[in-house]
Amino acid sequence: MPAEIDPIVDNWYYHQDKGQRFYVVAVDEEGGVVEIQHFDGDVEEIDLKEWYEMDIAVGEAPENWSGAVDIGEVDDFGTEVTDTRPSDWSEPLRQFTPPDKKA
Repeated sequence: MPAEIDPIVDNWYYHQDKGQRFYVVAVDEEGGVVEIQHFDGDVEEIDLKEWYEMDIAVGEAPENWSGAVDIGEVDDFGTEVTDTRPSDWSEPLRQFTPPDKKA
């Protein structure tokens, strides 16, 4: 069922028939083209006519931003500290002595 939703740059949309999210990168009304980027990073140009024939709905930005970035490991997100051990946090601090004051 075609939707009468206008393409708005930086808004997220949802292909109801495909189950895919995408957002509008650019709209060229003179040229009659909408440029979209899918969650996986693929960029596609769609005719404005085709846009209004698509079965889409306004969507929300994904919580997981890694789709287009190709991050394979959770460690690569930069949100988890996995290279420290509990003992790293329980050791006493060493006294700092400036180099010019060392004996």
